[in-house]
Amino acid sequence: MATVGDRNRLPTLFEVLSRRTLPPVDLFSFYIYMRDQQRSVDYLDFWLDVAQHISLCRHYVRELRRSVLVSTPDLDKGSKRSSGAPEDLLGDGDYEQKSDEQRLSAFLRSESTSESPARRSMGDTLGTPGTGRPSFMSSSALDPNTDSTSPGHTVTRADLRASAEKILYTFLLRGAEREIVLPEVILQSISNAIEVEGRDDPAIFDEAKDYVFQAMERDAFPGFLTAKALGNLVPPSATIRLIVGLLAMFGGFWAAFALIFLDIKPKVTRLWLILPFSVGVYCLMAHQYSLDPIMGLIGFSEYTLMSFTRVKEPYVRRLLSKRSLWILALTIVMVAALVCLYVFVPGKRL
Repeated sequence: MATVGDRNRLPTLFEVLSRRTLPPVDLFSFYIYMRDQQRSVDYLDFWLDVAQHISLCRHYVRELRRSVLVSTPDLDKGSKRSSGAPEDLLGDGDYEQKSDEQRLSAFLRSESTSESPARRSMGDTLGTPGTGRPSFMSSSALDPNTDSTSPGHTVTRADLRASAEKILYTFLLRGAEREIVLPEVILQSISNAIEVEGRDDPAIFDEAKDYVFQAMERDAFPGFLTAKALGNLVPPSATIRLIVGLLAMFGGFWAAFALIFLDIKPKVTRLWLILPFSVGVYCLMAHQYSLDPIMGLIGFSEYTLMSFTRVKEPYVRRLLSKRSLWILALTIVMVAALVCLYVFVPGKRL
C-alpha cells in the first residue's frame, strides 16, 4: 500500500476515512465539507460511530484475552493455540479489514451464546454490566484499522450492547434524532439483530456501513476532491471574490472610458488601469476555479471562511501549484490585453 510520501495520485475515500491522508484531503476536512457543503454529515457520523463500535469490540476481545491469561497462565504456554482463541482475533494488522471484522463478529456471536461459569467470572473481572453508554462513545474521527483510540477504562459486554443500541437509536430508527435514509430491508435486519436476537457484533452493521460508504463515494467524495485537491476556497469566500471582482471590473471600465472620452493627456496615465483590471480579473479567475493562486503557491487552503490550513499532502500541493501558475499566467495575459486595448485607443473629448 502506498504511503503518504510516495502516493502519486489523489487519495481514495477509504484512505481518507482511515486517516492515511494529510490536509487538505484529510478526515477533518472531509467532515467539514460534509457538514457545510453536502449537508449530510449524519452519514459520515454513522460510518465513524460504526468504526468506533468495531474498535470497541477489538478492545473488549483484547481485555478478554488478558483476563484469560491472568486467570489461567498455563494457557499462554504450548506449541499451538486454538484458532478460536481471542488472541487470534487481534493479530498484528497483517490481514484485510473485512476478514478481521468477520472473525471478530464470529467470535463475539459464539461468546455471547456461552453462559458458562468461566464467562460469568470473566464478566466480573472485566467490569459490571449495566453501566449505560460509555463516555468515550463519539464520532471523533476514528480509524477503523487501529485501536489507538482505545477507551480509558475496561470494556464490558454491556458497553458493546450500549454502543450498538446508540447507533440504532441515533441513526436508524424512524424518527431518530439524526435519521439517515437506508433501504427498509437493511433497517429491519439491524433492528431485529439488536432488539430481538440481542446481537452486538460488528457484522450487524455491515450492509448499512457498505451502503453509506458507497453513497458517500458516489455522491460526496468526487465533489470533495474537486473542492480540496483542485481548489482552495470555500463557496462563501469564492462569492466574496466574485463581488470584489465585478466591482473592480466596473471601476476599471468606468475609468477607462472616462480617460478616453475626456482625452486625458499624456496617455501613459491610462497605465493606472492595470490596478482595477488586475484586481478584477484576479478575483474573477479565483472565483471561477475556486482557487486563489497566491494561496495555492504558498501552500494554504481554506476549510471554513477565513480559516486556513497548510497543504501537506504532497501530490495535492504539486497539483495546486501547477494550477495556480496556470491561473496567474492566464490572469496576466487577460490584464495585459485589457490595458493595451484601452491605452492605445485614440482619445476623443466629447
